Amino acid sequence: MLKEKIEIIFNLHYKKFIILPILVLLFSLIVIANKYYTTGDFIEKDISLKGGISATIHTDKQLDIKEAELFLSSKLKSDVSVRKIADFTTGKQIGITVETTNNNVEDLRNALQEKLQIQLTNENYSAEEVGSSLGESFFKELLYAVLFAFIFISIVVFITFRVPIPSLTVLLAAFTDIIATLAVVNLLGIKMSTGGIAAFLMLIGYSIDTDILLTTRVLKRKEGSLFDRMYESAKPGLMMTSTTIVAVLVGYLVSTSIVMQQIFLIILIGGIWDIFNTWITNTCILYWYCKAKGIT
Repeated sequence: MLKEKIEIIFNLHYKKFIILPILVLLFSLIVIANKYYTTGDFIEKDISLKGGISATIHTDKQLDIKEAELFLSSKLKSDVSVRKIADFTTGKQIGITVETTNNNVEDLRNALQEKLQIQLTNENYSAEEVGSSLGESFFKELLYAVLFAFIFISIVVFITFRVPIPSLTVLLAAFTDIIATLAVVNLLGIKMSTGGIAAFLMLIGYSIDTDILLTTRVLKRKEGSLFDRMYESAKPGLMMTSTTIVAVLVGYLVSTSIVMQQIFLIILIGGIWDIFNTWITNTCILYWYCKAKGIT
């Protein structure tokens, strides 16, 4: 049977499996460190965190995105990002969004009118300006929120299990999940928004719940063997994570909001990593600990 085959393989190689999360964590830290070394920050921020102007233009005029970015960058003497907005039901372009670190609204408007060859009015154009100091303030406050959330969850985990190694393993799995997701975000070149930081805040909760489920069943229940309890924990745990992954994938595909798409994408990446970190990282270390302590 499948369970017996998995148990045989797991018993033979569970110590070797621990090498995988170590390599993942090291690689992720290298990616983040390289990002910091090359850019001076560990993520690439968008206008909401860095400051600048975000403009939305309602037009069905087709654009070469790269060419438009080069044109606007040369005109504004700043970084520019252009994205298309499409109708979900038809896939037809209904507008574009433009983000730039240039804080001159009039310069952006003039450059857009020159490029698009249309008159921009209140009916087809809107712009939002975020000051650099305000964006930096948002960024720091969101980082503090993520940090404090992780600290408070750590306290809850230690109070719940009151055993150092299992508690630290739960936190290690969650930490690796966050770091690995951040590394993927950097590799994909995603510009982080305030919504993206909020997604990492939600990801902490998603990362912890399956680890707590596994550790609670293994340490606080006595029915069945050690492997049986782990195996039975995997069924609801994988179901929980899988439903989350499917839900956010659908949300990502149907959403027309760039911010919502970023939130869904980050949770999707984190959910995939959560499967790895819970059922490889946490499971293998916890199994090793229980074997060493004679817990069966």
